[in-house]
Amino acid sequence: MSTAETSPSTLDQKYEIAHLTLVAKRHIGRMIAAAAVLLVLAAIVRAFSVGQIEWSYVRDFLFAPAILDGLKSTLVMTVAAMTLGIILGVVIAIMRVSGNPVLSSIAVGYVWIFRGAPALLQLMIWFNLALIFPTMGIPGLFEFRTVDVMTPFVAAMLGLGISQGAYTSEVVRSGLLSVDSGQYEAARSIGMTQMKMLRRIVLPQAMRVMVPPIGNEVIGMVKLTSLASVIQYSEILHNAQIIYFANTRVLELLLVASFWYLAVVSVLSIVQHYIEQYFGRGSKAVSASM
Repeated sequence: MSTAETSPSTLDQKYEIAHLTLVAKRHIGRMIAAAAVLLVLAAIVRAFSVGQIEWSYVRDFLFAPAILDGLKSTLVMTVAAMTLGIILGVVIAIMRVSGNPVLSSIAVGYVWIFRGAPALLQLMIWFNLALIFPTMGIPGLFEFRTVDVMTPFVAAMLGLGISQGAYTSEVVRSGLLSVDSGQYEAARSIGMTQMKMLRRIVLPQAMRVMVPPIGNEVIGMVKLTSLASVIQYSEILHNAQIIYFANTRVLELLLVASFWYLAVVSVLSIVQHYIEQYFGRGSKAVSASM
């Protein structure tokens, strides 16, 4: 043993922490990453400021009638294609989970074909459908030329909408499968029909799962409508291209189109946020009570 024992007061002084100064942890990695991001942003801003961009053209064409007409056409196509896609997606998803092997096989084939083919390819096939079917209708009753019916608007709506239906069907199917099987059994036990059970019990609960991805698909559709410019549909990018073919101010008109795409996506993102809050209010209340 040591000749001098440590007294309790000495131990208290040794482990006393009141005199220590608290120092905040330095996040060196975060600071380096933030500095790198700021440098990149500064370089991009400088490149745009000294580049050969006539900002007066951007200002003059931002609210040009042709651009605003193209914006309206973009929004109309987004609504039309997404409406068709959601309707087809719900129908195909119900067919997929119906248990009927014929309907399930048709649903699988639909998803396989239209999810596998690029959207641009589908647009071009629909637009050139007259090469396969010169006329459409019922012989002896009514017939019409396919080229008169398959306008750029119709071809774009069918191409984008049917393609979107394949993706939406998988989102809807995942939502249906997320509902507890006990909900199905309870609905059947009180005599609900299949359609009434889907409408009153299953779909309202599945919406919480389906809304976020479908909201993202709506936002994606806004940008996907730009593909319709290839088949001469007068959406915002197509109209911007017509203008810069005439005045050769390519980048300025592309910046104008980019501004409107970003503006529409920003508004839709806010709307999506509130819709998600609305359909997720039940789950938040449950988690708060636990």
